[in-house]
Amino acid sequence: MQALKEWSVVCRALEEGRQVLLLRKGGILEYRQGFKVQHDRFLLFPTYEHQSKDHLQADYADRLDDVLKDQPATGTNRITSYAEAIEVKEITDRIALRTLAKYHIWNESYVNARMDYNPRKPMSVILLRVFKLERPILIENKAEWIGCRSWIPLDIDVTGGRPIMDDLQFNAIASEIKGVLSIAA
Repeated sequence: MQALKEWSVVCRALEEGRQVLLLRKGGILEYRQGFKVQHDRFLLFPTYEHQSKDHLQADYADRLDDVLKDQPATGTNRITSYAEAIEVKEITDRIALRTLAKYHIWNESYVNARMDYNPRKPMSVILLRVFKLERPILIENKAEWIGCRSWIPLDIDVTGGRPIMDDLQFNAIASEIKGVLSIAA
């Protein structure tokens, strides 16, 4: 199964139900093509680089300290969840992105900075259904996983897992997000 590299604080927010979508443009290695959702189902691979309280909404910024205290030993990583991409939409509409702010933890300044990065490429908005694994998967990091790339191959397959939200709660949120995305350009 493939894994999507994402800030550890975002992985935590996804696992807590505070966040249900990702906003992606792609890393330096994806500059020309932009970000693409390559898999409908993937592990969430927490990363510890480039995170900053300055990029987070005020109500969640202090959670970064907790996440960093729980960081795995150097050279290892701990995967605790996976996600299914329910909806993917590329948008350039900053007003729509502001409307979606309650569904992610990034602050408006950081979202605007990401929009301004590679401005000819749209922002990918990915609605996720997240599942918590029954037991964490501990792995050793590999040199080829380092760098600003989004996807990494892992020789791991998972089944089961507990959905973060029940169907009723998730469907209500998904309906609202899909409504915003349907009118965004």
